[in-house]
Amino acid sequence: MLTPKGIITAICTPMMEDETLNEPQLRVQINRQIAAGVHGIFCLGTNGEFYALTAEEKLRVIEVTVDEVKGKVPVYAGTGCVTTRETISLSQKAQRLGADALSVVSPYYAAVSQDDLYEHYLKVAENVDLPIILYNIPPRTGNSIGAATVKKLAERKNIVGVKDSSGNFDNTLRYISDTDKRLGVLAGNDSLILWTLLAGGTGAVAGTANVFPELAVEIYNLWQTGRIKEASEVQTRVRPLRDVMALANPNSVIKRAMNLLGYPVGPARSPVGRIDARIDKELMGLFEFYKELLPANVKLAGPT
Repeated sequence: MLTPKGIITAICTPMMEDETLNEPQLRVQINRQIAAGVHGIFCLGTNGEFYALTAEEKLRVIEVTVDEVKGKVPVYAGTGCVTTRETISLSQKAQRLGADALSVVSPYYAAVSQDDLYEHYLKVAENVDLPIILYNIPPRTGNSIGAATVKKLAERKNIVGVKDSSGNFDNTLRYISDTDKRLGVLAGNDSLILWTLLAGGTGAVAGTANVFPELAVEIYNLWQTGRIKEASEVQTRVRPLRDVMALANPNSVIKRAMNLLGYPVGPARSPVGRIDARIDKELMGLFEFYKELLPANVKLAGPT
């Protein structure tokens, strides 16, 4: 079974101005991430706007991603839905399309107990053969996967990891210390990549990698070679981008940053894709801070 590790990009889903899928640009961004040295591509996460896509669109995103990655790095497909039935169905389809692993966000909107979560994930794991990464993001779902639940679920061999986007580092530490040691614990907050690694985690699912993949990859590579002070300095450089992301829907800000840098990934799907002059101003100032990361062939598009 695959062990989730390294920097896994939570890749955005590029769209045309009319909010239809932009498949050619998805292929461009996949290759850009692989060239930067990331260790995996995660499609249909929060940054991939899974919550805004139809079932047919989700399947097409998985199909294009698998086709373009061509086995160079693992493809993690987000298949979590509100109901267990839907989640199993999408997970089985993702397996048939060639995904290497599944990232399954907890059910959302409906309040569920820890027993409900256990049964939900257990049934999904019993109905697919792929490795499964549990995805904990209670600020978005309203449901948190407890460490005790994760420990019970780890008895299933195809549950191989957990991504923690709770924003509570103590929760991440509990996943690391209080569950099965074979599980890969991934940071879901890009400000905590290094600290998760130092605590015993195995990597991160990084949304900011859509903008500057080199930063997240460098943190991981420096940690791997024991250059912790240098890794800490690079980790500190992630925070300004995270601060701007907090000014609006974070994945909308990521897409806007990419567009301003000249990557035509289009808008986030309505109602969250509105252009905000204040955020544009913050992003343009931010690019000066990161100017050494801007590729020579990328010309800032500027606010429009």
